Amino acid sequence: MKIVVASGNKAKLREIAQIFQGHTILPMAETGFTDEIEETGSTFEENALIKARAVSEKLHCAALADDSGLCVDALNGAPGVYSARFCGRHGDDAANNRLLLEKMKDVPENLRGAHFESCVALCLADGRAVTASGRTYGKILFAEEGTGGFGYDPLFWSEELKKSFGTATAEEKNSVSHRGKALRELSRKIGELGL
Repeated sequence: MKIVVASGNKAKLREIAQIFQGHTILPMAETGFTDEIEETGSTFEENALIKARAVSEKLHCAALADDSGLCVDALNGAPGVYSARFCGRHGDDAANNRLLLEKMKDVPENLRGAHFESCVALCLADGRAVTASGRTYGKILFAEEGTGGFGYDPLFWSEELKKSFGTATAEEKNSVSHRGKALRELSRKIGELGL
């Protein structure tokens, strides 16, 4: 099956291609899709479906999208679906991390729990949709550790890896990541559908 991915993120595309072996994975830019997709959902699943549906309906093909973010217990689940624009600008990782550290500065070690959550959606040309979610748990550090990954990775200490995502290799992170878990679950679901 040919699957158009509603993303231009090379790391994301690599991860999807590794998990969805046997399928042809194409970034939406290679298909000429340039429309701006507004993420108006209040959940990761709603936003993933909005993006996948927009691409699928325009190109009449299978389209995959994910929405993910960081949910911090002490901030009542924030930044959540606003993770990429926590500071008010989209994609400013440094400003987002500074704001998170500022909001967490008085939170003690035992109350710094957090998880990354991802929802992936596959919309098919016939209108059917399949979704799957994944989470990875940890805590927010008091300062950045490492320069690997992207987004909040240097501030997120992984329970499974016993280190920050900022110090983990791509392979280590992918083995426990929220997106990896969601993609593997989605792959299992579409396999059951015979796709």
